[in-house]
Amino acid sequence: MSGIDPRSTPHLREHTVGETIVVELRGEIDIFTAPLLAARLDALTADPHPDLVLDLRFTAFIDCTGLGVLCRARNRSEARYGRLRLVTDSVGFRRILRAVGLAGVFELHSSLNDALVRTSAVVATG
Repeated sequence: MSGIDPRSTPHLREHTVGETIVVELRGEIDIFTAPLLAARLDALTADPHPDLVLDLRFTAFIDCTGLGVLCRARNRSEARYGRLRLVTDSVGFRRILRAVGLAGVFELHSSLNDALVRTSAVVATG
């Protein structure tokens, strides 16, 4: 027995909207599950100008390892002149970001539609 609850394994679902890759995450992002997510996000941020939206609305839990994965993806995106947006309607998650000093670091949106509309507006005016 592996000791990892299979219900906690994050499920990743990806789709593309225009030039934006949307990654929907479900489950828990912790020390056990973060490596899988980190590997996928590293691949998605490897090319120039990555444009990612991470939908965290169905993420049940995230620990400091998961936050580190999100920070790495953000840093890799910005280093390649891209963007990373997080979608969350969780007051608790936003509180955690404030508590660890990351509240102003991420571009946060309450809905997927809002993140994608703003993407289109940036592209149209940029």
